Amino acid sequence: MPTPTTIQWLSMVGIVWLQAISGTNTDFPAYSSQLKQLLSISQVQLNNLAFASDAGKLFGWFSGIAAIYLPLWLVLLIGSTLGLIGYGLQFLFVINKISSLSYLQFFFLTILAGNSICWINTVCYVLINRNISSQKQVALGVSTSYGNLTAKIYTILVEWIFPSSSKKAQRYLLLNSVVPLGVSMLTTSLVREVEVEKEKHINGGFIVMFFITVATGIYSVLGSIGAVSIGSPLIHVVVMGVLLAAPLVIPLVICVRVILEEKYWWSSNSTRERRIHDLSVNIEVVVGEDKMENETKEVQGIEHELEEEEVDDGIIRAKEEIGVKLMVQRVDFWLYFFVYLFGATLGLVYLNNLGQVAESYKHSNTTSLVSLSSSFGFFGRLVPSLWDYFFSKTRYRISGVASVVTLMVPMTGAFFLLVEYSSLSLYISTAIIGVCSGAISSVAVSVTAELFGTKNFSVNHNVVIANIPIGSFSFGYMAAILYQRAGDEEQYRCIGVECYRKTFIIWGSICSFGTLLAFILYLRTRKFYLQR
Repeated sequence: MPTPTTIQWLSMVGIVWLQAISGTNTDFPAYSSQLKQLLSISQVQLNNLAFASDAGKLFGWFSGIAAIYLPLWLVLLIGSTLGLIGYGLQFLFVINKISSLSYLQFFFLTILAGNSICWINTVCYVLINRNISSQKQVALGVSTSYGNLTAKIYTILVEWIFPSSSKKAQRYLLLNSVVPLGVSMLTTSLVREVEVEKEKHINGGFIVMFFITVATGIYSVLGSIGAVSIGSPLIHVVVMGVLLAAPLVIPLVICVRVILEEKYWWSSNSTRERRIHDLSVNIEVVVGEDKMENETKEVQGIEHELEEEEVDDGIIRAKEEIGVKLMVQRVDFWLYFFVYLFGATLGLVYLNNLGQVAESYKHSNTTSLVSLSSSFGFFGRLVPSLWDYFFSKTRYRISGVASVVTLMVPMTGAFFLLVEYSSLSLYISTAIIGVCSGAISSVAVSVTAELFGTKNFSVNHNVVIANIPIGSFSFGYMAAILYQRAGDEEQYRCIGVECYRKTFIIWGSICSFGTLLAFILYLRTRKFYLQR
């Protein structure tokens, strides 16, 4: 029978798998150009579809309420079913099985598909919160990094199952609809809450998890830049499958170790029973003295822990627990809101437009760019967790706001580098934007808690990330207008340097302003972080 610790890690494995397949909106750039032709829509209308996918997050609170009143496995299946309906009906339309689907209906189906991601993510976050107490932030960082790997996974599946690229949009829509449902059904038995009185093997398990995750990221990056050429797409699928299955080693090893420990305990216990009659009074006295000494040490240890708790409590009280109403009245909130908008969200808008950017650069292999952004975004989300795990209690600790400032600088340079009309600048900039936007998204989770407290975190952070659909629409709409003005008005296509030149200059300037705001926020919060 599995132990609570084994179940704890099995749920973590299930979370990793769910995150790895749930980010179905990230593969949109891989087929957006073809979808644009199939639907005969303009660049503005295509941007509206990208916005619709992000707008699904505005209704993510439905899944939060459902997670309170429904079993998590049911919440998971509801979310994947919504994705099946949203992407499935779109798939049937583009293969001409449904003939009466208007653009507006297609738009709302995209919102529904985007909302399905929230349901799966909610299950993952709730499980981490309830099952892992001592390393929540690390578990959250590791698992969400796999969310950036979705586009890479779906790309190698498309290349394996459907070698022909002539119907790319149909293939991606089909996988987006059925894969999350299949994996959700597979993991329903793993989506279980467990109470672990003492989290044994948790640190050792995460060290192994780090090695597996880093290996997965390295393979993904090397494959995206063409450094790994190991034959047919089937081999890539097998290697990725092995890497995704590798975390199962952790609960397996823990289970074996627990069995061996129990066997040793019974063996040593029997030996003690055989020798108990040979014990002398002197030994009993010594044992009694040792026991008193151990009890004294335990008391001292408890006192030391209480002192630490008092210090920690002092830190907590130094931070205000702020609700939404008070939070939006603060200058720091608006600085933080616009920093996120001009940083991570702007990077997301660029990645949403990656298909058209590649087309304008006459870059034929769009999927390689999408895989590249996915792989580097994976590392971007992972690195803050690695750094926090190994250096959080050393002098190398970096505050969340300082990290954001550091990440905004290269991101700004990447946008201006895109003005250089070359494939090399396209690859370098895409990699930098993928890393930085992923890392900022990961760091933002802790920054929200640091600046405004943990009591109202779920509501506060949802208010912060409301900037994502706002930025997705405004920045994307601006890029679409400039794209159409520079292109062929009849065919809605644009090829050449002028398609996105003005857009990249404007985006670079916006990101520069965001960097300045981040630095101001750092100066305003520097004293607070020094006190910690």
